[in-house]
Amino acid sequence: MVLGGLDIVVIAIVVLVILVLFAGIKTVPQGYRYTVERFGRYTRTLDPGLNLITPFIERIGARMNVMEQVLDIPTQEVITKDNASVSADAVAFYQVLNPAQAAYQISDLRNAIQNLTMTNIRSVMGSMDLDELLSNREIINERLLRVVDEAVGPWGIKVTRVEIKDIQPPADLVEAMGRQMKAEREKRAQVLEAEGARNAQILRAEGAKQAAVLQAEGEREAAFREAEARERLAEAEAKATQAVSQAIAVGDVQAINYFVAQRYTEALAEIGKAPNSKIVLMPMEASSLIGSLGGIGAIAKEVFGDGDGPTRPRAAAPQQPAPPAPPRSTPPAPPAPQRPANPFAPRGES
Repeated sequence: MVLGGLDIVVIAIVVLVILVLFAGIKTVPQGYRYTVERFGRYTRTLDPGLNLITPFIERIGARMNVMEQVLDIPTQEVITKDNASVSADAVAFYQVLNPAQAAYQISDLRNAIQNLTMTNIRSVMGSMDLDELLSNREIINERLLRVVDEAVGPWGIKVTRVEIKDIQPPADLVEAMGRQMKAEREKRAQVLEAEGARNAQILRAEGAKQAAVLQAEGEREAAFREAEARERLAEAEAKATQAVSQAIAVGDVQAINYFVAQRYTEALAEIGKAPNSKIVLMPMEASSLIGSLGGIGAIAKEVFGDGDGPTRPRAAAPQQPAPPAPPRSTPPAPPAPQRPANPFAPRGES
């Protein structure tokens, strides 16, 4: 089959249209923005998806990544305010907000952000002491973020975070810091130990004070109760003595015997309670005292009568001097011991 000239022209036109379509259709992936240049001049930005440009007149200029990106800041030496040399590295996160500015305002974007961050790290960390530098990383990060973000603003860039990864002081400085920390901890331990000893002494003193107060109160209460008991005992003794006196006044001989026998029995009980006495030796006066109980009863009978009726006391007979006794060659025999009268015997028995 032989093609004519018209057929060749048609085929050439179709092929040209297909090439033009392929040249004018541009697909932008998600997370990217493409700039369009017309005769070398920026005209517009293509969004993600299918886009059309004018072939042979417009072309794609810069393919900008608008996702958040990570930039590693290399380690660098920093001289602090107190002339201490430390090594520090960081990491920065940034995002392209305006692709046209990021493409045409700065030539090497990543290198520019990296050098700008390193410069500000030296400025911010160099204005702080070493102790402040090691303990205030949040403040350092906040200052770096504010300064760097303000500097890259005209480039259409947003710096979201700047983080200091590591700060390494020299080895001798680390050793000195370790000794300082040890001394501080020993000081705290001694202070806490001294405070504990002081608190313990205070508590012991308060306990001794409370014990002394309670002991004094107890002794006062005991003395008060002892005095009250003695007072009641004295009242009871007075009442008992008054009752015995009244019984003697009305001629009750048994009351006299009971009173004397009670006192004597209490005295013997106290003698028997002695811890150093196992054998009790009764003196001669004790048997005489027991025997005198019956005599006291007989005298009371003679004075008050046997209780059947009123009696009168007898008149005392005139005493005559006894004749002198003749001398004896032998000593007189001791009197025979008499059996003591029972103080608890009924009336009329001896």
